[in-house]
Amino acid sequence: MPGQRDDEHRDDTHEPGGGIGDGGPGDAAPSHLDDPAAHWRVRPALPVLKLTGAALLVALALLLGDGDAVRIGVAILAALGLLAWGVRDVVAPVRLAAGPTGVTVISGYAGRRHLPWEAIERIGVDTRPRLGLRTETLELDTGESLHLFGQSDLGDAPTEVAAVLRRMRTTYASGGFAR
Repeated sequence: MPGQRDDEHRDDTHEPGGGIGDGGPGDAAPSHLDDPAAHWRVRPALPVLKLTGAALLVALALLLGDGDAVRIGVAILAALGLLAWGVRDVVAPVRLAAGPTGVTVISGYAGRRHLPWEAIERIGVDTRPRLGLRTETLELDTGESLHLFGQSDLGDAPTEVAAVLRRMRTTYASGGFAR
């Protein structure tokens, strides 16, 4: 059924070995766990593309609109939507941060919400085939709320981020801040 969760597509146990930022083979950068605080952010090119797209929409509407107020109005509304989306990426580029006390997630347009490690019931990755591509979504489930992040939000693959978060939770959730 559409919108229903399908456990056959869920990957809660995948531990990558060799991806970006997990310290595996071929990884030039140290693991996020080497630093007591890790964060994942929108790639810098994304807001640039969104803001450029908004400007192009307005320019095309003015050039090709032939004075039609409806065409120009629709293009301007679409451009405003892209502009708002791009500004959010500039104002709040860090979507997820983790450290010894828990994780901080984006909340609303550009707010933040801190979740202690003890409040996180499950760190999972939902994997689904969509339009011939495999789509992954990181899920942080607190029981009261579900926080979802795609690769465009994180700048890294959700499976790799989930592995780092699981290691950090194991290290820090018991209250021991040992490295």
